[in-house]
Amino acid sequence: MKKEIKIGVIGLGYVGLPVSVLFSTKYEVLGFDTSSKRIKQLNQNNDTTLEIPEVELEKAMKTNLKVTDQLNDLQPCNFYIVTVPTPINTDKTPDLQPLKSATASLSKILAKGDVVVYESTVYPGCTEEVCVPILEQKTGFIYNKDFFCGYSPERINPGDNQHTIDKIVKVTSGSNDEIADLVDTVYKSVISAGTYQAESIRVAEAAKVIENAQRDINIAFVNELAMLFNVLDIDTTRVYHAGDTDV
Repeated sequence: MKKEIKIGVIGLGYVGLPVSVLFSTKYEVLGFDTSSKRIKQLNQNNDTTLEIPEVELEKAMKTNLKVTDQLNDLQPCNFYIVTVPTPINTDKTPDLQPLKSATASLSKILAKGDVVVYESTVYPGCTEEVCVPILEQKTGFIYNKDFFCGYSPERINPGDNQHTIDKIVKVTSGSNDEIADLVDTVYKSVISAGTYQAESIRVAEAAKVIENAQRDINIAFVNELAMLFNVLDIDTTRVYHAGDTDV
């Protein structure tokens, strides 16, 4: 396995760009996005998702971060992070097409010894049951011999400028013990809040499912309370602040 880490980020949306900027504080980073318009905007230090301030983006672009819409530009990398979206179909099933497409594209430049870490929200087992077979089939490589994988679920809250990616504990995992340690070490080097190394990729994937479910349940609960309080002519915001007060 190559010793010098060079990071390639696939997808430069509201998750991928902050990831790229953060890692560029310690590593050489090449960010890839299929949108030429997006790449042009970023090269002008303009992040339309408003996740990265212009000054911070300009600093990153002048140092270790380069962005491109040409996949082959990422060939010097050996540690890939996939941050493409996983939307929901009309029948409520996960739409894995962006993930599959990104994985298939990545297979064109994957070299022996490379590590691929997925951050996209998926169900337990998806990384090794959907993504890994694509990489194996299209490269002819053998999983955990010629290439390796990891999973570290994204924890970015869009529009939150206080709880940024480096200030939230990051769950990490790898396809074997050595890779799990490597993935954890790489993330730990830039996450000031620290990391939690899960025992397997599936455990890390399941942790993300629980996190999302908890958030959705909380949102639904508060919405129900808001409707009730509205009938009672009570200001929900005031109730929230009263309930959140330390006793």
